[in-house]
Amino acid sequence: EQFGTMTKPFHPGGAARAGQMSALLAKHGFTSSPKALEAGRGFIQTVSTKADWREIDQQLGKSFEISLNTYKPFACGIVIHPTIDACSQLKAKGVDYREVEKIELKVHPLVLELTGKKTPRTGLEGKFSIYYGAALGLVFGRASEHEYADTIVNRIDMVTIRDKVIAQIDPNMSEASVEASAYLMNGQKISIRVEHAIGSLQNPMSDQALEDKFSYLCEPIIGTKNTKELIQACWQLGKLKNLDTVLALSLPKNPRV
Repeated sequence: EQFGTMTKPFHPGGAARAGQMSALLAKHGFTSSPKALEAGRGFIQTVSTKADWREIDQQLGKSFEISLNTYKPFACGIVIHPTIDACSQLKAKGVDYREVEKIELKVHPLVLELTGKKTPRTGLEGKFSIYYGAALGLVFGRASEHEYADTIVNRIDMVTIRDKVIAQIDPNMSEASVEASAYLMNGQKISIRVEHAIGSLQNPMSDQALEDKFSYLCEPIIGTKNTKELIQACWQLGKLKNLDTVLALSLPKNPRV
């Protein structure tokens, strides 16, 4: 329900904070009920009518969900990434969005459930619109924070191409895949199928792509020199004695009062 609002990105931040706090409290001997999760009035049965009890301790200490996280090349919901990737490839093949009659997407049912906003009015809403994501790929060939500015979301050319996108559910498609077809005004049809989008575990971003994204986001805040030094410090993070250098380099050029 919160998709497309400021509250949505606050969710993972709150979860990370809660996890850190739990670890710190446990480290210092803070006590709690040993059945806080599974008890009749515990967390799980209070907030949900369904539970997979195996998830409490299955592979505990052996499998870590954080290892499944990847670096996102696009500043939007992860299930839109295959569409942006595919439409960016269409652009790279020479497809001119101004010559497009329509774009057809075949996607997993969950994609429309999570990102089916047809008429986003803000950048936040655009982050959860597969229609706008397709438009970004075709027009810009990328989807950074800049492309999710409210002004760009409402640009007439973006609205026009967005409204030409037709997303169809195909139960044979996985959440990580898409088939995108561009129908051109000259009658030509060009299709791209993406099984694993750039940035996925199977198709990760290169180190250079990571540095480029990092620089794009950080240089306006901390300057070019600090950004370059911070990149090197981050690559050496495992060898640093403390985070003093990283924190010092992260200070903005013109901090807000």
